[in-house]
Amino acid sequence: MIELEKLYQIFLTYNEIVTDSRKVKKDVLFFALQGTHFDGNTFTADAIKNGAAYAITDDPENASGDQYILVDNVLQTLQQLATYHRRKLGIPIIAITGTNGKTTTKELLKNILIEKFNTYATKGNLNNHIGVPLTLLEMNKTTEWAIVEMGANHPGEIKQLCEITEPTHGIITNIGKAHLEGFGSFEGVVKTKSELYDYLSTNNGTVFYNGDNPILYSKLSEYNNIRKLAYGLSDHFYCNGVLHSYNPFLSVELIEKNHKEIIKTRLIGKYNFENVMAAACVGKYAGYDLKTISKAISDYIPQNNRSQLMEINSNKIIMDFYNANPTSMTAAIENFSDLDSSQLKKKLILGDMFELGNYAEIEHKALIDKIDTLKFTEVYLIGPIFKSVNNNSTYLTFENTEEFKKYLMSHPIKDSFILLKGSRGVKLENICDQL
Repeated sequence: MIELEKLYQIFLTYNEIVTDSRKVKKDVLFFALQGTHFDGNTFTADAIKNGAAYAITDDPENASGDQYILVDNVLQTLQQLATYHRRKLGIPIIAITGTNGKTTTKELLKNILIEKFNTYATKGNLNNHIGVPLTLLEMNKTTEWAIVEMGANHPGEIKQLCEITEPTHGIITNIGKAHLEGFGSFEGVVKTKSELYDYLSTNNGTVFYNGDNPILYSKLSEYNNIRKLAYGLSDHFYCNGVLHSYNPFLSVELIEKNHKEIIKTRLIGKYNFENVMAAACVGKYAGYDLKTISKAISDYIPQNNRSQLMEINSNKIIMDFYNANPTSMTAAIENFSDLDSSQLKKKLILGDMFELGNYAEIEHKALIDKIDTLKFTEVYLIGPIFKSVNNNSTYLTFENTEEFKKYLMSHPIKDSFILLKGSRGVKLENICDQL
C-alpha cells in the first residue's frame, strides 16, 4: 500500500482529481469510488486508457501495472489526502452549515472576500463526504481564504466533515425542520448541526452567529473555548444591521457607529436578511469597510433557481425550487404573502417536501393550514403527499408535474405573480415552459 506522503507528491504533480470515469482526460488522477449502484474499480482500465496518469483503487484484481495505486479504501484515502493537503496549506477555512441559506451565504461571502483575497469556495452542492474532500483538493498554494459548505442528513456527518476539513471559523445559518427522516427528530437536527460548534470549541475556533436566533444563542452558551461574534439587529452585536425593505428585492441597512450603508440586493425574501448579515459579519472581521461589503453583496445575482425573479410571458415568477423543507417553505410563503403584486393575481405552485419520514404528512398538513391563513388567488399543490393530505377543496392537487402540465394546456395561467417552490425531486422546472 502506498504511503500518504508519496501519494501527496503524486497529487502535486497531477493535481486534477476525477471520480467519474466518463470525465477522464490526460494526466488526471482517477479515484475509483464505490457507490450504491456502481463500482469505480471496474472502470480503472478505461481511465488509464483514456489518459489518466494513475488510477487509485482498492481492488487488487484491478491494480496490475505501474499506473495503478492500490489502497485499503479509496474513499478514506481521498478524505485523508484532502486533510493532508489542507494542513499543508495552513489557511483559514470557514465552514458553513445550517438548514437553510448555506449556499446563498457562501456565495455572498465569496463575493466579499475575493475583493482582496484569493478565495476558494465550494462549487455547486459538493458539500458531502465526497464533495468536501474534492473541494479541499481544488485549493492550491495561492489560496488565502476558503469557504466550505457542509450538508448533512444523518447524525455525525458534520463531525466527520469537520475532521476532514479542520475549519478555523464557522457559521450555522439556522436550524430548522429538514431531513427529519435521517435525523429522526428536530432534536437530532440541532445535535448534528451543533457538531460544528463542538469542533470549533475543541480547537479554539471562531463562530459567527445570528444573535437574534434563540436556538443558536442557547447552544453557544454551552461553549467556552470559542470566540463568538454576533450579527443581527442589536447595536451591541459585532455586526449590526436592520431590514430596510423587501418588495420585491431585499435591502439591508448596515450600521457601524455613525456610519450607515444600504445594501440593495438581488435577493427575494426577507428571510435572506440573516444570510446577508452573516456574510457582512465575516467581511467586517476580514477587514472590509461597509461600503466595500455593500457593493460586493449588491453585485451578487442569485442563480440555480434560488429565489430568482423571472418574467415569463405575462407572469412574474419567483423561482425557488432548488430545495424545500417546512422551515424554508413557510418563510417563502409568508414573504410572498407580504409582497406587493402590482395588480397581478397572486398564486402558489408548491411541490412536495422530501426526506421528512414519519413527519411528512404532519408537516404538509401544517403548511396547508398556514396557507389557509393567508390570501392567495389560487393554490396548486403537486405531489402524492400534498394530494393525500389536502382537505381544502379550493386548492387543486396533482400527482406530479406531468399531470399539472396537462392541466395548464387547457387552463393557462396569465397575468399572475407566482411563487414556485418545492423539493428538487418534484421537478418543478418542467412546468416553466407552460407558464
